[in-house]
Amino acid sequence: MSRKGGAGKTTVDVNLALEGLASGRRVVLADIDPQRSSMEALRGRDDVGSFLVTTTAAKLFTLANECERSGCDLLVIDTAPAPEPDVIAAMNIADICLAVARPTFLDLASVAHSMDLVRRLRKPGMAVLNQCPPARNGIEAPAVLKAFEALRYAGLPVAPVALRARTAYQSALSQGLSMAEYGLDDKAAGELGRLFAYVLAQLDEETRAAPVVPAWALMRAPSASPMTH
Repeated sequence: MSRKGGAGKTTVDVNLALEGLASGRRVVLADIDPQRSSMEALRGRDDVGSFLVTTTAAKLFTLANECERSGCDLLVIDTAPAPEPDVIAAMNIADICLAVARPTFLDLASVAHSMDLVRRLRKPGMAVLNQCPPARNGIEAPAVLKAFEALRYAGLPVAPVALRARTAYQSALSQGLSMAEYGLDDKAAGELGRLFAYVLAQLDEETRAAPVVPAWALMRAPSASPMTH
């Protein structure tokens, strides 16, 4: 999820869904954003009809139950920035909520509001930094360091893997490809793979601690086979 346009929410959710498919998992990507950005990104794929569903927030509960009954491993929900009731509907059935933000003041303020909503709903969640400047000679860019520091100071969980500002993400997305399928940027593929593994680890931890009925958001079906990392 993201309250602010341009944060890269769809880039993140599409890539997480495609990572899940590439790992052999049964994945459903639910696009409830009226702009249908996920559909636009993936419409060129021959297999898009097997995993992408365009729907509305009002139908998410039914979709989540269908996913559970059919043995789906992962449900990824691409939310719209607004209206807030639609975002809340997605969060209420989610096992974990991801708030995507760039390392800018306005994005960080927006993600703080999103995570406050996550806390009020008593849902697990984390911020995911996207479009970050690459590290130079092993030294992290000041903007990225400040973003991590600001989020942690605010008491917000932050994914330790930051996605960088790379043209490969948009090039791959324009062809409906995951970073692994794109194959022209090993660094981008590596960081996306690490983010996917981290999210799964957190998701497994949450479902083991307190299984629930199934933000941008993710759901692990209780009937699915154990995930490997």
